[in-house]
Amino acid sequence: MSIPTRVTAAAFFLFALVSTTQGRVQAPVQVSTQAQALPADDDFNALRGPAAAGDAQAQFALGNDYIDGRGVAQDYGQAAIWYRKSAAQGYAPALNQLGYMYQNKFGLPRDYKRALYYYRLAAKKGNALAEYNLGAMYQSGLQVRRDYKQAFEWYREAAEQNLADAENEVGYFYQCGWGVKRDYAQALDWYRRAASHGSSNAETNLGFMAEKGWGQPQSYDQAFSWYHKAAEHGNGEAMENIGYNFQNGVGVAIDYAQAWSWLCKAAALGSATAENQLGWMYQYGEGVKADDATAVALYRLSADQGNTSGKDNLRDLCVDRYQSGDKLCDSDNTPVSDPAIEMIQRRANIRDLRAQITGLETDALEDDISADDLANMGKNGKAKKQNGITKSITKVMDGVGTALSVNPRLDAANRREQAARLREELAQLESLDQSSANIPPPAP
Repeated sequence: MSIPTRVTAAAFFLFALVSTTQGRVQAPVQVSTQAQALPADDDFNALRGPAAAGDAQAQFALGNDYIDGRGVAQDYGQAAIWYRKSAAQGYAPALNQLGYMYQNKFGLPRDYKRALYYYRLAAKKGNALAEYNLGAMYQSGLQVRRDYKQAFEWYREAAEQNLADAENEVGYFYQCGWGVKRDYAQALDWYRRAASHGSSNAETNLGFMAEKGWGQPQSYDQAFSWYHKAAEHGNGEAMENIGYNFQNGVGVAIDYAQAWSWLCKAAALGSATAENQLGWMYQYGEGVKADDATAVALYRLSADQGNTSGKDNLRDLCVDRYQSGDKLCDSDNTPVSDPAIEMIQRRANIRDLRAQITGLETDALEDDISADDLANMGKNGKAKKQNGITKSITKVMDGVGTALSVNPRLDAANRREQAARLREELAQLESLDQSSANIPPPAP
């Protein structure tokens, strides 16, 4: 049987849309020491005047509004424009945000080199989120050679500014002995510090350390206490850990009903490990009616997120069914009848649609830029002083460029049309999800 990833590092590459009053990130909300206050009336219309007048903070906040579609239609292109204006004045949160957009192909083409460039500029100004993102790039080896010592140093810089996710990473590095000597006492200290600053990942890790007895006497009571705290804060890995322990009798009596409930909650939040564990329960009838079709659907969801155990279990089950002459695995969308599993699939589709829409909108912006460059290639390449010949050449080049720009403009229009269709599909799924948000009990 596969086991889950029991220790949770903070999610890489925080979505560093730092508001002007506090850090606002994709994983747990962080408060940055660089945060500065704008006037209380900071809605979209109130920001336009100061932003146009050159206020870097207002420009950054306006970019946030365009990214979020708050007070205005969502527009990644406009967001990038205002972030650039703010970044040109050296405003660190805007520099960091541009790095994020380049790294994650979020409104700007994916470009790790530029992401690293902007992160470095922001980090030199002491921006904690940029320091964290640099640490993550060194840890994963994006555009730089993987270097745990460098990663640790950048995480430590951010942690010294009380960035909770960075504090959690420092603890994780001490726990694993990455870039530093393994030290469970240090790991616990940093996890506790991160937890005190709101990191549910650190709470989960404290639970795991207590469960294993690392750096302290083993205590399942403490482990479950930390897991429940993290779960109350919406941490899917903590929910998965609770479910796994009930499923396998770790520190508690086996209770498949409890296991199923917690694993479903975790899977609904996108935990690939929980999806795999649920697949196992359905394959072998642990507290539910054995159902290979549901097991395949869950293993496939887990495998689609890159979970190795999910991939292995999907392969093994499908091989067994093929050998018995069954074509259950031939369809990419295995039908299920369990409402809870349907909800998990729907949540996965919602996340996938959102990612597709972002990708299409970003590609459309790239097409627009390419079309504009082509249509103006004569003007863009002209000499400062033109005689009659060079003016004629410029005119011809512009004409050729305008003709060449037709295809990328059509591509941009097609991508936006596709994104609009996906938005309609997304809205329907989100509406259905809101009407059936509670997880029903498993089928007997």
